[in-house]
Amino acid sequence: MNITVIHERKRATEHLSFAGKSVFDLLQQINVSPEAVIVVRNNDVLTENEILNDNDEIQLLSVISGG
Repeated sequence: MNITVIHERKRATEHLSFAGKSVFDLLQQINVSPEAVIVVRNNDVLTENEILNDNDEIQLLSVISGG
């Protein structure tokens, strides 16, 4: 399966060959902490358990906190 990942923080786009199924699997493959990003597909926020599809375009938006 091929996935396109757009990293907001890195301002980069990666085209990956992905053997997993879920958002969690993808984040593990690219060494990104699930707590550090919000994962978006087609303007929908995805949970770690969501299943990805071939040729999905995924955006990784950085989580920012402060007080």
